Amino acid sequence: MHKTDMVMHIDNYLGENTRRTIEKAITATRGVLHAHFNEKRPHLMLVSYDTERTSSFEVLAHMTKQQVRAERVG
Repeated sequence: MHKTDMVMHIDNYLGENTRRTIEKAITATRGVLHAHFNEKRPHLMLVSYDTERTSSFEVLAHMTKQQVRAERVG
């Protein structure tokens, strides 16, 4: 396993319930170890994932499936 992290900037305004739903959906994605929004900056999401099982492009594709526009920023 090779763990890495990325920060995503979310373009959409999301309420707390929607953020929690997206966190659960992204965490359930193959290869994702953890996903959570920054409470002080709710437009930022940190995702930890195993690069041997998924990629940042796949994670971003799953965000699109959630009807969310996002970009990788770090």
